[in-house]
Amino acid sequence: MTMTATPQTGARAEQAEQAEPHRPPSSRVTPEQAALAALLVGTGVLYLWGLGESGYANSFYSAAAQAGSESWKALFFGASDAAGSITVDKPPLALWPMALSVKVFGLSSWSILVPQALCGVASVALLHAAVRRTTGSAWAGLLAGAVLALTPVAVLMFRFNNPDALLVLLMLGAAVATLRAVEGVHPVRWLALGGALVGLAFLTKMLQAFLVLPALVLVYALFAAVPLWKRLGHLLVAFVAMVASAAWYVAIVELWPAASRPYIGGSQGNSILELTLGYNGLGRLTGEEEGSVGGGNGWGGTGILRLFGADNGGQVAWLVPATLVLGVAALFLARRARPVVTLFLAWLLVTGLTFSLMAGIYHAYYTVALAPAVAALVGVGTWALWQRRDSLVASAVLGVTMAFTVAFAFFLLDRSGDYVPWLKYVVATLGLAAAVMVVGVRHLPRRVGALVAATALAASLAGPTAYALSTAATPHTGSIPSAGPSTGGGPGAMPGGGTGVGGLLEGSTATDDVTALLLEDADSYTWVAATVGANSAAGYQLATERSVMPIGGFNGSDPSPTLAQFQQWVADGEVHWFVSGGGGLGGMGGMGGPTGAGGDTGTTSEISAWVEATFDAVTVDGVTLYDLSAG
Repeated sequence: MTMTATPQTGARAEQAEQAEPHRPPSSRVTPEQAALAALLVGTGVLYLWGLGESGYANSFYSAAAQAGSESWKALFFGASDAAGSITVDKPPLALWPMALSVKVFGLSSWSILVPQALCGVASVALLHAAVRRTTGSAWAGLLAGAVLALTPVAVLMFRFNNPDALLVLLMLGAAVATLRAVEGVHPVRWLALGGALVGLAFLTKMLQAFLVLPALVLVYALFAAVPLWKRLGHLLVAFVAMVASAAWYVAIVELWPAASRPYIGGSQGNSILELTLGYNGLGRLTGEEEGSVGGGNGWGGTGILRLFGADNGGQVAWLVPATLVLGVAALFLARRARPVVTLFLAWLLVTGLTFSLMAGIYHAYYTVALAPAVAALVGVGTWALWQRRDSLVASAVLGVTMAFTVAFAFFLLDRSGDYVPWLKYVVATLGLAAAVMVVGVRHLPRRVGALVAATALAASLAGPTAYALSTAATPHTGSIPSAGPSTGGGPGAMPGGGTGVGGLLEGSTATDDVTALLLEDADSYTWVAATVGANSAAGYQLATERSVMPIGGFNGSDPSPTLAQFQQWVADGEVHWFVSGGGGLGGMGGMGGPTGAGGDTGTTSEISAWVEATFDAVTVDGVTLYDLSAG
């Protein structure tokens, strides 16, 4: 596979098109175009095949999407229920495509998950276009796109309904817009677009979106084709665009009368600013997240090697060591590609170090934010070294990098126990043989060299591809999914080694009889039921498609509603049933259970105790319910 530069890309291509406006376009499909079509179609198949097997995936967000499809107000605020008792613990932008899809196509696994898969295909297309444009090589773009498409954690999250799929697309869009601004054609417009996309990413997952800002600022400050004083002015415009695209929503929510909007889930003071700076902000770095389930070693020990550990390695780390070498090599060898290399190296380093050292809540699937940087650097770095394969230094660096990559793949595959046990030996054998031949590829005939390159790429990508296919073939539910086969422990584990407490991380499952009971005279109530914890409420809400109140929000630790407020709603006949045994820190173990750590967890325990003391219980299919209308 010989990587050749495509002439007249970027600004030069635009000038050529203007100089020859009457040249008729060719109707012939080039090999590069056919390969791109195959890449995008293959990515779509990988992300869509068997998608419905995951059901509602993360029912916490699926229930909010269902609520948004029923109520514009719930949609705007990102409420967990259509009646608007409390919001999810993130801003709502990622919910909007899902909710609108449900509104148009009805509630189903496909209507919720297809928008995520489309984000994945769009991300692959964007990355391909960026790498192709900045290197002039279609094959470099195709390699980058393929690496992103086959990264196990990317397959996981582009088939799942956490906010990360849209977050990656928006951050990647901001990166592409910044690279276009560097070229010098309408730089202010492109940079403003990049800033606006970062602002929208903030409305998807708050401060995590800002991890790409150092990379965007650095690449424009170093490489923009305008004087330094103009660069500073352009960056100020981008900053204003970013603030404007995010602050409007924060201002509306903060100024909206609290009594007429949902409680802001994840906060202890009903404030989106508190949510931004605390639970979803600095608290993630320090571990001091009031109302959370804890951080630090409970979510995998922090440290510089965290991303290579058992919980994270198989998700994204397959090519990370090679990425660092290839990126540095590309800085020296590919002058034209220095902006894209600088951007994605900074992206990788800032985001990777943050994930490695953050002491708060951390999940392995967060590493999907690293996938675009890894893929871009692999594509550009491999192309840059291959173009100079006649040099002993370049071919030696490529060969040594290849050898280390397959050795690391052997190590990661060996962690998986009985998962395709022969694969690691095939990868090591073919990979090391190809690495040796890459060093001497300049002495080989062209066709043999192409075969060596194809073998090297196949060996390097075999491990992540196997994990990607395993991920796509496995249904994923709950709040903490993980890619690939089990490596014993990890990404889904709760602090202390458990796998979920009382529905805190897994949605409830409503039987037909329980669903029928909740739907009895449902139109007479604002909430057909209430229970502790949003995941517990979500299963009943998705089964009935009626509002179910999640007392205490996601963790059950938010002070919403208060006991007095809940008693008033019951007295007004707005809540029909209370479902016991809901999950949450405020009510672990059901009625009278111990309170958890963080937040005003006494609120949910007080409500549970009052219900138990005041109303009679009925058991249906093993579920204990209290009829609040019979008081």
